[in-house]
Amino acid sequence: MLIRGAEIEGEIRDLRVDGARIVEIGAALSPRAQETLVDAAGAALLPGLHDHHLHLRALAAAQASVVCGPPQVRDAEGLAQALRDAHTRLDAGAWLRGTGYHEGVAGELDRDRLDALLPERPLRIQHRSGRLWLLNSAALDQLAPDADAPLERRDGRWTGRLYDADDWLRARLRSAPPPLSAVSRTLACRGVTGVTDTTHHNGPDALAGFAAAQARGELLQAVRAMGDARLDGAADGPGVQRGEHKFHLHEHALPPLDALVAAIRRSHEHGRGCAFHCVTRTELVFALAALQDAGTRAGDRIEHAAVAPPELVVQIAALSLPVVTQPGFIAERGDDYLREVETADLPWLYRLRGFLDAGVALALSTDAPYTAADPWAAMQAAVDRRSARAAVLGIEEALTPEQALAGFLAPLHAPGGAPRRLRPGAHADLCLLDRSWAQARARLAEVRVRACWRAGQVIAGGAGDDARLPRPAG
Repeated sequence: MLIRGAEIEGEIRDLRVDGARIVEIGAALSPRAQETLVDAAGAALLPGLHDHHLHLRALAAAQASVVCGPPQVRDAEGLAQALRDAHTRLDAGAWLRGTGYHEGVAGELDRDRLDALLPERPLRIQHRSGRLWLLNSAALDQLAPDADAPLERRDGRWTGRLYDADDWLRARLRSAPPPLSAVSRTLACRGVTGVTDTTHHNGPDALAGFAAAQARGELLQAVRAMGDARLDGAADGPGVQRGEHKFHLHEHALPPLDALVAAIRRSHEHGRGCAFHCVTRTELVFALAALQDAGTRAGDRIEHAAVAPPELVVQIAALSLPVVTQPGFIAERGDDYLREVETADLPWLYRLRGFLDAGVALALSTDAPYTAADPWAAMQAAVDRRSARAAVLGIEEALTPEQALAGFLAPLHAPGGAPRRLRPGAHADLCLLDRSWAQARARLAEVRVRACWRAGQVIAGGAGDDARLPRPAG
């Protein structure tokens, strides 16, 4: 394949791919017989993007669910209407699954309030934190919880509120994992050629499932999969890397420090890094204390670092830990943060430039489905730090467009590392935009991807621009 007239690092060049590799970059390269030609027409050609923190199966499930929170749903009547509309589209007896609920919509929900909204079919709604499921009575009847079920009770009666018990719910539902084809195609159309799935309960079956989805052509991206201790002895598979041991810390139920330190050391002994979910100041303090005691190794990382005051940033830098964070939360939830987050924490919320200035390696991600699976929207949020209602949160933490793009260009195994570049010998993971970089950097959220290749194979043709898709020469 020969891509002609592409803007590569500010210069118009041609780029040739042979098999899975870039083999030549230069001016006015001569086409070969039967070589596929792509006319870039001066548009920017980039390495394929890497989303360093998302949840593939949850994203697939969310795409088949009804949104129950902002910005689509903002009040109780909007929630009721969304549920009624979804109810009419489903077969009788089918479950209705909602996502993204926040108390700002209609306050605290329980089974009784859900029964008032939709009594006639099983309903489960996930809180936007991802930690709480809300179930109506029809859902509870189908799940048939026993006395040991992890459901909340009030006066001896199930409330329908299920905290941090996805494994229990998954086992009771006995549902097959959702197919990944639609979400993978969506990611490819946004230029994403590699992802890190950070689901903390991934085990060997999850790795095998990702590999099987790739073999079927259902999953188009390279995958690095985090998971629990069961992956300590696992090996990489074709297209699927064994990722870090993910510790999903919760401030209200932190594990004993010595047990966490022992678990870190065990994973380190297997040559495996550890990743820590830290969305509160306390969680970050606890994770850093555990790593200080256990010792660090390459691959250890902090996820989110949602509240990172200067003294903790200093510790992160001293331990040489990369941070993988999500500026999209500022854009999508910034107005809620202004109302709900303690004033003392607001300056340190989802920091960006502060990490770079302190020498901390920084990678960006979407955390989809908990923000939109759109790296270009996340880049825009990193640059302007604006909420949905145009409030600016921590403008001193803003990045340049080039820094925001770099946050999605590091290798999957080294988030925050040197951005991948288009060079002969490199893997042909490519993202062709619909405009020059000068135009793209001015309006990142409006960028569209004309074509995307992984290992030299086209995985998306861009935003419907069929006239410019790759086609054989001559």
